[in-house]
Amino acid sequence: MRQKKTLSGALRRLEAGLLAAGTLWIAAVTAGSDTAPAAFSALLEALPEGALRWELGDLGPGDGLSAPAALTIGESALLLAARGDVAALRSLERQEPAEEDGETQAPVTTPVEETPLEPAAPASADNGVPAKTLIPTDPSGYTVCGRVYVSNSTGHALSAEELQKPFAAALGEGEPQILILHTHGSEAYTPVPGTKIVWSGNCRTTDYRYNVVKVGDEMAEVFGAAGISVLHDRTLYDYPEYTGAYDRALESIRRYLEKYPSIRFILDVHRDAIEDGQGNQYKAVSEIEGAGTAAQMSLVMGSDGSGLEHPDWLENLRLAAAVQQDVLERYPTLMRPVLLRNSRYNQHATSGSLLLEVGAAGNSPEEAALAGRLFAERLAAVLKEKAESGEHTEGAETGEEAGNTEDVETAAAPQG
Repeated sequence: MRQKKTLSGALRRLEAGLLAAGTLWIAAVTAGSDTAPAAFSALLEALPEGALRWELGDLGPGDGLSAPAALTIGESALLLAARGDVAALRSLERQEPAEEDGETQAPVTTPVEETPLEPAAPASADNGVPAKTLIPTDPSGYTVCGRVYVSNSTGHALSAEELQKPFAAALGEGEPQILILHTHGSEAYTPVPGTKIVWSGNCRTTDYRYNVVKVGDEMAEVFGAAGISVLHDRTLYDYPEYTGAYDRALESIRRYLEKYPSIRFILDVHRDAIEDGQGNQYKAVSEIEGAGTAAQMSLVMGSDGSGLEHPDWLENLRLAAAVQQDVLERYPTLMRPVLLRNSRYNQHATSGSLLLEVGAAGNSPEEAALAGRLFAERLAAVLKEKAESGEHTEGAETGEEAGNTEDVETAAAPQG
């Protein structure tokens, strides 16, 4: 009889314990529910996993918080709202930091490793983006000089006579003569469908195979083949932070000019972003006989319209007009109109500075690479012709050395 009472008491205690544990589990699961239907829904959702965890002897909730912790959090609206963050912090506390060579690894912020394209894509690879060829058909609103159309948004009056005067910058002695850089180096193109690419932002990537740095590589190769020494800076000044890219690029430009006084020409290579009225990307193309499809390009030229010192902006513009005229004589649809803006775009650094927009985000990397090569070929020809003729216009080779750069991230900055 006593044994039966003892067994009965033990069963009651076990039943009470199980009931208490079940009640505690239910309370923990429904701690974040403020209505009966919500609590019932949470219970149904957690029941299958809870049963398995019960069988395995783990009565804690799925987010890793203990039942007492969950109940405590449920008593405070502020803590309840941050339950996920609390659980994440608890999870991090249980993890050992990854270490290598005895030091904690830092977050990865370097560009992805580049590998050769295999197999090489054809020069006319079609990425499926709608294409347009953009050429001016009406001189209204432009300053026209031969084949060159200039869209002027500054307060300066322009004339064809002024644009046709010889530009001041010229090839000189020493090496290098040309500096290529990319203020917005992560600006990318659209490869063919199915291409594996890691995007670092909207139409941006740190993979040099698909961004404007690749175009700079192509241009540098052309200049070298033409016998013109070139320095190509492949730094991504807009990664990981976009804001301030022009300031960071200017610091490097000053260092390069100090180290290499021979530099006469600076090419800042970008790409544009062109959309239709519905926000869809499309690409600007030029069909080049015997070469394939190239991306259309545009020269974006700065001035002193923002009030900052830029004494040689007209010399830069004359250079742009001369090169554009030469390019269009051979490839009539390769260049879009020249854009003259109030911002300086760091072009005050030399009297031979150009900002070149190669294609748009919708263009393929192959179309952009072809365009860059064609432009570099013609620029090299223009500069060598001037050097061989002995023509030289006196003028400052470098602009202001330490100017304010507050204009560099204004609404007038190039797209993309």
